Amino acid sequence: MTTAYHVTPTRVLRSEWHKLWTVRSTWITVLASVGCLLGVGILMGATYTSDGGDSDVDTVVLTLYGSQLGGICLAVLGILVTAGEYSTGLIRASLTAVPRRSPVLWAKAAVFTAAVFTVSFVTALITFLTAQLFLHDTDQAASLTDDGVLAAVAGNAAGVTLLSLIALGLGAALRSVPGGIGAFIGGVMVLPEVLGMLPYDAVDTAVRYFPTQTAGALGSADPMPNAASPGAALLALCLWAAAALIVPALLLKRRDV
Repeated sequence: MTTAYHVTPTRVLRSEWHKLWTVRSTWITVLASVGCLLGVGILMGATYTSDGGDSDVDTVVLTLYGSQLGGICLAVLGILVTAGEYSTGLIRASLTAVPRRSPVLWAKAAVFTAAVFTVSFVTALITFLTAQLFLHDTDQAASLTDDGVLAAVAGNAAGVTLLSLIALGLGAALRSVPGGIGAFIGGVMVLPEVLGMLPYDAVDTAVRYFPTQTAGALGSADPMPNAASPGAALLALCLWAAAALIVPALLLKRRDV
């Protein structure tokens, strides 16, 4: 084989980038995520009044409420990126072209992370600034130069990205779109809420470091009560994402396609 056909990391990345942006589902889920975040942010800003009872809510959290809905859209995209190839059979072509297998998963994760973080950060930035046009004469008025605001906007994007990366890992492990969506909603979103109702301090402490709780702590300009610190939250969320990718990487080596 000539060097013109060698499999290199750059070529695998380029292939995954091409696959990501040439399917309709990517554009639909990304636009839905942008619409949810921006639309809810404008709604929150336009309807807010200083005497409405939300003055104790963090400004960044208030304007980026829509990131919860937008994050679900991007989590579905993460599952489609991996599990979708098994449903269409495209995974056989991918692993035939890259026989070592694991570079395919790492390239998917890298391309997906770059794309989702960029989209999430730019959208969060635009949403915050747009919402502030309505909030400038209220007690929620703030600017990006205020303490912790820009870090919270970036943290919101990082939280959404890492949650979506966990969804990508679930899709790769389960190889099923419905299974991945069910596991993400049940295990990542619902389970910590159920565990949080148990009357045990140890469980309450552990729940603080679950993915959705740590992502919430990253997106607040002021420290949230009973939440992990931003540094600890980011570390915990990175570890969750790493674990979610290592498991399917090992399975990819051992299982048949």
